[in-house]
Amino acid sequence: MCGILAVSGYRPAVEDLYDGLIVLQHRGQDAAGIVTFDTQFHLKKSNGMVRDVFHSHSLQRLTGAIGIGHVRYPTAGCASEFEAQPFFVNSPFGIALAHNGNLTNSKQLAKEIREQDYRHLNTTSDSEVLLNVFSLALRKQRPKTLTAEHVFRAVRMVHRRCKGSYSAVALIGGHGILAFRDPHGIRPLQFGKRKYGMKEEYMMCSENTVMKPLGYEFVRDLLPGEAIYIDRHKKIHSRICKQGTLNPCAFEWVYLAAPDSVIDGVSVYKARVRMGESLASQIRNSGIKIHSIIPIPDSSRAAAAGLADRLKVRYREGFVKNRYIGRTFIMPGQEIRQRNLRFKIHPIELEFKNNNVLLVDDSIVRGNTSRKIVEMAREAGARKVFFASASPQIKGPCPYGVDIPTTDELIAADRSIEYIRKFIGADALFYTKMEDLVHAIQFGNKKIDKLCTGCFNGRYPTPEVNKRLLLEMGSNRNQIRDRHDMSSDEEGEAYKAMTLI
Repeated sequence: MCGILAVSGYRPAVEDLYDGLIVLQHRGQDAAGIVTFDTQFHLKKSNGMVRDVFHSHSLQRLTGAIGIGHVRYPTAGCASEFEAQPFFVNSPFGIALAHNGNLTNSKQLAKEIREQDYRHLNTTSDSEVLLNVFSLALRKQRPKTLTAEHVFRAVRMVHRRCKGSYSAVALIGGHGILAFRDPHGIRPLQFGKRKYGMKEEYMMCSENTVMKPLGYEFVRDLLPGEAIYIDRHKKIHSRICKQGTLNPCAFEWVYLAAPDSVIDGVSVYKARVRMGESLASQIRNSGIKIHSIIPIPDSSRAAAAGLADRLKVRYREGFVKNRYIGRTFIMPGQEIRQRNLRFKIHPIELEFKNNNVLLVDDSIVRGNTSRKIVEMAREAGARKVFFASASPQIKGPCPYGVDIPTTDELIAADRSIEYIRKFIGADALFYTKMEDLVHAIQFGNKKIDKLCTGCFNGRYPTPEVNKRLLLEMGSNRNQIRDRHDMSSDEEGEAYKAMTLI
């Protein structure tokens, strides 16, 4: 998962790009980048959070009324600053691209690009591969004057060659900006507009939480297989380049997206409330006595509120979150996440002392974080500590851009709920059922064909994903992680690899 953003307007694009990436920071804290265009490209990118990468002098040189931006959460490849996005190629026209997702056939495509097209790839990033596939498809048409039809033909070629998930924005020098979404719509991509006198300015981004603060009106989600191209005259062209089905990633609503976003017609907040509500019958039937329901901040608050309403049990904030430490889920490196957890979350002892508490979290991946939080609750004086996950058991890896670990690292992959309960030290453990998760999301939009729930039940929407591919991708991830861990001289080098707790 990453955050992408594109702006085409009449005033300096960098203002909206910088502020927009700040709003999208929850989608990636590892690196950030912006490229703008006036008569030439202006690029700034590096490792770090948005406020650390950009300073007043770098923002001043990012001139032009058109541009794209990216915040990175590293999955495929290493997390070096060379892999920060956007990526750039100088032919044809000069193209910069930012990508959210993961190509499942990136290794084969990279081989073809090197051996058949004689192009150099500077990184192991699948996003650089995606850019080269698009630029080659555009160049082979040899357009004397670039038209929207040329652009859409190139996107069609991307759909023919690329497998997996990809929502992308691109800046074509002197011509316009482009956004396109894979034929399964696995990763989100949205379109908005803003008045500028009698004219209009446009934005494409991962989540519409960005739009309102910047004065944009949300128009719609891009459809699966759709591309939108805004030319130099600000004329909008759209095309379904490949007919597809809407199979968005369920984990967007579980954890990844901001609660105030609406993705593919479904409110993230409302979906999380429904996930919590669906747990009520399980917990009621268990016969346990609960004094208060406490969320583990921040992404489980809505689920905990929905559950508390259904059970008629008091809702309490039992943990204080240090907002100056990043999201643990997307923080690079297992050791650094473990160390930072106690700095990040502090218990309010009065809410635990002599109480039976039900802790609610969005998910359990390895179980290490859950175990530490249960320990904190007991140390704060809780009499009994129950635990509920707003999502089902995570049993398999994600090949589409969420760095869920390999199967042997997932605590629920081949272990019972009772084993997990004992491991995390809870007095009782509850998971949302698979059918309840699907209902919680599809209730908001019946037009969603079928959610991507592969990490929960092994049902992936793209046909190339099988056990062999997942093992290969996991092996590659582990090799990269081990290689960079071995080369690290200090703990900060955990940025070289990324796995989840």
